[in-house]
Amino acid sequence: MAAHVPSEVSWGWIYLPPFLIDLILGFILAMLLTRYLNRSGLSRYFWYPPLAFLALVTLCTSLVGLFFLAP
Repeated sequence: MAAHVPSEVSWGWIYLPPFLIDLILGFILAMLLTRYLNRSGLSRYFWYPPLAFLALVTLCTSLVGLFFLAP
């Protein structure tokens, strides 16, 4: 028996792909994490902060997709 993979998420009259929801939540989580890193001073250890932000977005999107919106 195959697992049910959602092909789209219905939000009212709007149908969204599940990866878009993952990406939005991962981006928001990465922004919150970046804000925390900037306030605590830990972001000074990054060589190139925009590249670190892109890596955080990728990591957070993967984690959201794996744990929260997994099929």
